[in-house]
Amino acid sequence: MEFSISIPADDDGYVLFRCPICKEYFKVTPDDYEDDQVLEIHCPACGLVSDNYLTEDVIELALAKTKNYMNDRIFNKMKEIERKHKSGPVTFKAGKKPKAEYENRLEASIDDLIITKYNCCNRSAKISESLRISGSYCPFCGERNDGVE
Repeated sequence: MEFSISIPADDDGYVLFRCPICKEYFKVTPDDYEDDQVLEIHCPACGLVSDNYLTEDVIELALAKTKNYMNDRIFNKMKEIERKHKSGPVTFKAGKKPKAEYENRLEASIDDLIITKYNCCNRSAKISESLRISGSYCPFCGERNDGVE
């Protein structure tokens, strides 16, 4: 089984991520995220690398889609068994179909992040104002950048 989830970009073309280590939100463009020259993404706040930066909304949607898919498959199999065992000494009843989980609609949220240019990689990301002032790590190479005044 395979399905995809499209994560919407904001008006500037950036997609929201969240560091699972320090919980900081940041945004990068899909082009930068998928670029083969970018080996890994660093959190702009803590500088650490994670296996994924999916937000809670994306994870919840993936879990709901998976649960709905599996419930449908199991129910359809039970209905098939019910049809095969309608009469005879042993009968089988599939019961009611499980209620589908709500699949939330993803939106490009958190609009208070500011585009910050990283000269080390000639790329940009959106980070919080406090990170921009105090300094951040380049999401693309991990180099520490001093804040602005």
